[in-house]
Amino acid sequence: MARRSLPTLHLLGSSVIVAVSGSLRLHIAFLLAGIPAIIPIYCAAGLIIYATYTIDRATGSKEDTVNKAELSGSNRKIGIAIALFLFVIGAVILAKERIIAAPFVPFLIGGLYSHGIRLHGHRYSLKGGAGVKNAVIGMTWGGTMAMIVWDCADAIPALAIFMYYGVKLFCNSVVYDMKDMRGDAAAGIMTIPASFGVSGSRKMLLGASFGLHGMMAVLLLSGTLRPEWIIMAYSFFSFLVVIGCYNPESELAGSRVQRFIREYFIDGESAIALLIRYLPGS
Repeated sequence: MARRSLPTLHLLGSSVIVAVSGSLRLHIAFLLAGIPAIIPIYCAAGLIIYATYTIDRATGSKEDTVNKAELSGSNRKIGIAIALFLFVIGAVILAKERIIAAPFVPFLIGGLYSHGIRLHGHRYSLKGGAGVKNAVIGMTWGGTMAMIVWDCADAIPALAIFMYYGVKLFCNSVVYDMKDMRGDAAAGIMTIPASFGVSGSRKMLLGASFGLHGMMAVLLLSGTLRPEWIIMAYSFFSFLVVIGCYNPESELAGSRVQRFIREYFIDGESAIALLIRYLPGS
């Protein structure tokens, strides 16, 4: 029992950080769009994110036997049951705020992402092809945040949020693919790092980051979005640190420093950016 309970706890805890990070990203989206903070919506979004990622990890896939070996032997039924329960709570909270469709978009796409689509005897996976899974991740979560913003504000800020987080989460997922290259290769998934190498991926991400933040600067200067320069500057800085300093091979070899760089400057980016923004004198 003890041997199985520890992996189950790993499963239940594996999506907490990404859920909290997602809630904080939504708060940043509200700041950029000029929407007053609505804590219940942030909490509901966190529950939806947690449920979606937990179900994906609970259902498992071939690459996860390498990429997430710590989840091996977990009670996946418990993980799915808890995730579904929390999803319902999140969806009800959003429904009370008159946000109906948004929670179901990541949930349904997450199911297709985990299991794929079977047509005429062939299985088509949203994880397949260099950049396909990254585009799915970026468009799903960028689109979900944009839908929530649109329900609370106008279409133009929502489209800007879709662009910002769509590209940003695309780039973040490519960094995670660098770490997961072994498991993805074993499963036959040709990710961007597997196709272009770590060096080629870095150059691609650098260009995307310059282009994205340059466009965001234009939107902030034009008044389309609120001038949250501290948040945007830290967003640019943190990703430059990841591109310049992160070495996935060293992390796989056991480097805690490399793991810290990846987690602190990607998963922790929103928390640190908001902390700096709310410091006295900022």
